Amino acid sequence: MQSVKSQFTNAVDWPSLIKSGSRLFIGSNAAVPNHLIDSLIEDAKDIKDLEMVHTVTISDNKWANPEYKHRFKINTFFIHGDAVRQAVEEGRADYTPCFLSEVSSLFTDETLPLDAALIMVSPPDELGYCSLGVSVDVVMSAARSAKHIIAQINPKMPRTAGHSFLHISEFSACVEHEQAIPEMDIAEKSSITERIGQYVAMLVEDGATLQLGIGKVPDAVTRYLHQHKNLGIHSEMISDGVMELMQKGVVNNRSKTFHPGKTVTSFCLGTKRLYEFVHNNPHVEFYPSSYVNKPANIAKNTRMVSINSALEVDLSGQVVADSIGYQFYSGIGGQVDFVSGASKSKGGKPIIALPSTARGGEVSRIVATMSEGSGVVTSRGNVHYVVTEFGIASLKGKSVRERALELIRVAHPKFREALLSKIREHVWVPDYQKQYPTDIPELGNVQIKRVPIKGETFYLRALNPADERRLQEFFYSHTKETVRLRYNYIPQGMTREKSCDLVSVDQSKDVALTIVRQEGSRNIIEAVGRYYLYPQDNACEVAFVTREDHQGKGMAKILLEHMISIATARGLSKMFAIVKSENKPMISVFEQFEFKRVFNPDPGEIELIRYLKDKS
Repeated sequence: MQSVKSQFTNAVDWPSLIKSGSRLFIGSNAAVPNHLIDSLIEDAKDIKDLEMVHTVTISDNKWANPEYKHRFKINTFFIHGDAVRQAVEEGRADYTPCFLSEVSSLFTDETLPLDAALIMVSPPDELGYCSLGVSVDVVMSAARSAKHIIAQINPKMPRTAGHSFLHISEFSACVEHEQAIPEMDIAEKSSITERIGQYVAMLVEDGATLQLGIGKVPDAVTRYLHQHKNLGIHSEMISDGVMELMQKGVVNNRSKTFHPGKTVTSFCLGTKRLYEFVHNNPHVEFYPSSYVNKPANIAKNTRMVSINSALEVDLSGQVVADSIGYQFYSGIGGQVDFVSGASKSKGGKPIIALPSTARGGEVSRIVATMSEGSGVVTSRGNVHYVVTEFGIASLKGKSVRERALELIRVAHPKFREALLSKIREHVWVPDYQKQYPTDIPELGNVQIKRVPIKGETFYLRALNPADERRLQEFFYSHTKETVRLRYNYIPQGMTREKSCDLVSVDQSKDVALTIVRQEGSRNIIEAVGRYYLYPQDNACEVAFVTREDHQGKGMAKILLEHMISIATARGLSKMFAIVKSENKPMISVFEQFEFKRVFNPDPGEIELIRYLKDKS
């Protein structure tokens, strides 16, 4: 019986496998067979006009260098690396937009028939099976479809579980050559991405299944998931952050409804520690992108959370992810696959997370209209959440007007007024919508606070213009008695104009806080607290109202505590409230916070004052 080792060759006989004009596939991500590329360049100089097809290639990408333009023409599904990007910009390379889940079909149905697939694999086991290791993604599909598989057998390639194996007998040629697997270090922390990570983590429930990419934002997200429980992974890629969550037991895949108990991915990219972690690890399974990225499969995971980034988002929710104006910059990749799958998942949440600005803060990534030449990757109908360092914009079920106000709220503050003015030109917001969203710096870098109350989770945040309809619903939920006690009279209604006025607050002067329940993309206002500034007296008047079924649970105390803290930080001298004398519960709340009764000539009202300590 012929030994497995004896089937290795010392060199590839290129003319016997390919000819001028052939189309070759190059292995993806951290599995680029650089030795085979070097051999092709040096040993097959008479073979020209080769089309090199690939996705992301973590390599020097020397085949894309100008000196080889008459030998190689690149056709890439994802622009990555300086050499490839420059080749695309100069017209020496083509970019083919395609969902990652559908790339394999271009090979199988011979839209792009492959003459050869140049891949890198692990050494064969005693039965002759080699593993594609760290990159199965579209490599398996390319290998199955190509006329010839030319393999670089790398002793340093991990053996990974799942649908990752090819038998050595399937190779037309194979050469053993050791090559270090390229590493991708964990991104450096920044205050911006750390805040984004905190906000995204708030959207992840215990028992959710996640899709994460690589870079500063995904790395930051994983750092804020360490207190979560029973998370799962179904992701086109995994990195060191996922490995650490698995090692700590945060990711155990116990609650997954598709491939329970297993982390499912198509490739991994990270440090040497990650590659050692996936080697012979039965808990991590690698499958082709056509399987992992198939939206119907993604949707089989309940509470599927997809986390992707963007170059810019317009105020209707359209996502630009592969181009900067007319310049193609990256690719569609798996974003649409996972956004679509997560949106169809029971309890799923498609999230776009990005810094609010680019070019050192000079350009807003939240834009009134897309840059000329830019293309939509993910449509406005797909995205449920957009997250920046300034908060979470909830878009599902929102009108164009509400979406615009939500997105302006998470734009950088210095661009908010201009964004509101710009969309007013297109009648996206009515004339009475005057105030653009403002933050409350005293709430800290993260403007949303998780508030556990009686075993339930609520969130405290600033009231903002996008809450107009939610505040109407809140008002009409009250009994007449609640309205009378809160407003000292019975309002006849809550028009859109009046509601808009109440949620359009300059939070640098007055303050309006709300406690909300979040059910998926639905926000329900449960309580509102306000203070109105009287600058001539360096004082503010305080009031609050709570939905009837939550009265007595402490929401008013939480709101008042935060308002006292804000007023103190702003150096106000006193806070006062005027309360109906029969409103005993509200009076009790104020008195618990050291508000003292003072004389009021109206016997039907109680006036209470608290003097604040000087902030120094």
